[in-house]
Amino acid sequence: MAQDQNNGPRTPDKETVRAVLDAARAEGRTALTAPEGKRVADAYGIPVPDEGLAESADDAVKLADRIGFPVAMKIVSPDILHKTDAGGVKVGVSSAAEVRSAYCEIVGNARSYDADASVLGVQVQQMAPPGQEVLVGTVTDPTFGKVVAFGLGGVLVEVLKDVTFRLAPASAEDAHSMLDGIGAAEILKGVRGGEPVDREALTNVIVAVSRLAHDFPELAEVDLNPVFASPGGAIAADIRILLTDEEPRERRRYTPEEIRVSMKRLMQPASIAVVGASNEQGKIGNSVMRNLIDGGFPGEIHPVNPKADEICGRKAYKSVADVPGEVDVAVFAVPAKFVPDTLEAVGAKGIPNAVLIPSGFAETGEVELQDRIVAIGEKHGVRLLGPNIYGYYSPWQDLCATFCTPYDVKGGVALTSQSGGIGMAILGFARSTNTGVSAIVGLGNKSDLDEDDLLTYFADDPHTECIAMHLEDLKDGRAFVEAARATVPKKPVVVLKAGRTSAGAKAAGSHTGALAGDDAVYDDILRQAGVIRAPGLNEMLEYARALPVLPTPKGDNTVIITGAGGSGVLLSDAIVDNGMSLMEIPPDLDESFRAFIPPFGAAGNPVDITGGEPPSTYEATIRLGLEDPRIHSLVLGYWHTIVTPPMVFAELAARVVAEAREKGIEKPVVASLAGDVEVEEACAYLFERGVVAYPYTTEKPVAVLGAKYRWARAAGLL
Repeated sequence: MAQDQNNGPRTPDKETVRAVLDAARAEGRTALTAPEGKRVADAYGIPVPDEGLAESADDAVKLADRIGFPVAMKIVSPDILHKTDAGGVKVGVSSAAEVRSAYCEIVGNARSYDADASVLGVQVQQMAPPGQEVLVGTVTDPTFGKVVAFGLGGVLVEVLKDVTFRLAPASAEDAHSMLDGIGAAEILKGVRGGEPVDREALTNVIVAVSRLAHDFPELAEVDLNPVFASPGGAIAADIRILLTDEEPRERRRYTPEEIRVSMKRLMQPASIAVVGASNEQGKIGNSVMRNLIDGGFPGEIHPVNPKADEICGRKAYKSVADVPGEVDVAVFAVPAKFVPDTLEAVGAKGIPNAVLIPSGFAETGEVELQDRIVAIGEKHGVRLLGPNIYGYYSPWQDLCATFCTPYDVKGGVALTSQSGGIGMAILGFARSTNTGVSAIVGLGNKSDLDEDDLLTYFADDPHTECIAMHLEDLKDGRAFVEAARATVPKKPVVVLKAGRTSAGAKAAGSHTGALAGDDAVYDDILRQAGVIRAPGLNEMLEYARALPVLPTPKGDNTVIITGAGGSGVLLSDAIVDNGMSLMEIPPDLDESFRAFIPPFGAAGNPVDITGGEPPSTYEATIRLGLEDPRIHSLVLGYWHTIVTPPMVFAELAARVVAEAREKGIEKPVVASLAGDVEVEEACAYLFERGVVAYPYTTEKPVAVLGAKYRWARAAGLL
């Protein structure tokens, strides 16, 4: 329901809006006039100034007399969207003589700007009361559909681009988060003695505009700029509405239960057919067979090749139809041109999943070929993974269905990638850090199965504790958000979105559209979904392996214990940079820390024990930090000395943490180790024992802790 600023909630008048839009489209227009925009705004309870359309200078004077001076005057033309550029705006017009002069000047300017423009007259409008200029608008994003935008308005919007986005329709909670989500949020709260704006009034405008866009898909853009926000309310001084004839392409949707059933058979198969299996080394079909067999897959493996009787010691079949019994997955290792006919046979056999390794589809311009296999899959109910992928790993099933190097370290991290090269980087990272994985999945062209399918499965997978995804795009942003929202309360979701510095905003007819660059929308909506966005590949992988190691914090109080003042300063900076806060140390706790550190050390926060202290000082202060219930997380800064060598520090820190956990004390502890190369071994030792530690960096351990905090907040655990 739209919100009326003065009268509270009321039902939107959809019939009025429908009549306005139908009339405009009947005339072949793609933009509403200002008077039409006011009718739409009134229908949804969006506050706008009193106004009227003047078709002559005399009309303008009469309207100004009725409304009351001063007034604003604006050209009304469906062909002139940017009124100011056309010299079509006058504000503060304060007398009848000025109204006459302004009318003639505005119309003359419009004729000069565009001689062919249809000029309907001049809008005479009540001057909005003074206030902070903000923007509220909606655009149709190709990934997420209707999104609502909020930010500073007027000329500042183009200079600062301080705008935030949410999915439409937005809730009141979403709208409140938008008010706090811009860089200039403090301005809205009142600065230098100024009064704060009416947040509820602004919230109502955001909710109403987002509902309007959601209710009428043909609204390409709605742009309210400026909206004057003041302590007394919010009023939209200008409204621009653009229409579109484009129909959004409907993507076939599956229910969560349908996804779970098919994904379980994909990730936990009892029988696999390898189509295009080969005895010839160097062939993809041979590599897949060898990985399945050598990896110890306990289910049935059926090679399919019309020219062989036996492959890798297994009976070969001439076609998929000849394979006995039920088959859960068909892995394709045949050239792209043979995929459609083979997929028909897979569908006829009733195989529910096809893993399409071959390239040569949409990524090479063969869009029709890809569309064809999608249609075949939908006809037979076959879910498609790929094409153009390296395959997938399901280690808990001893399943390596790929032509890449095998990997079998079982653990709680599910990793996915849209790119084969990134997939191999993921594999190498897992091997070098001995990260246990529950799955590694290539998605490639995402002709069918994509991230929301995987999220739906991994959300309930008992082996998966954290999900990390590299993606270049999303086929259906709303389906992804829906799946992420269902997953995040159970386990963290980390996303590396490639292309964040791409050309962004395309040419658009409004401020809102011009500001809605791909990455700006992705960034805000991924955050809205509770997803942790990683800035780079290494961060994504480090978050993925570290988040399952760290306990969930029970509060926001973070304390730094360090042997080096310089590290303490850098760690403090990193805490602020990652959205956390340093605990204000109460006097009694400060006194307790001082009992263990030398007089020339420093309590407070960071707690600086100084570099020359023996192991006992580290041990005592870390134990105190763990046992005091007011402290919720610890950041350790170690400085390599002979007095306390790296492995001595690692062993004592790990032991103290283990003793605390035996007492039921679970707190996240991260560590930054500065020193010679011995600190590398110490970090590995700590990581294996539940302390996330990194050498030569103060930023990385705190970034990981910050990611854990972001997830805990999104999951409602703080």
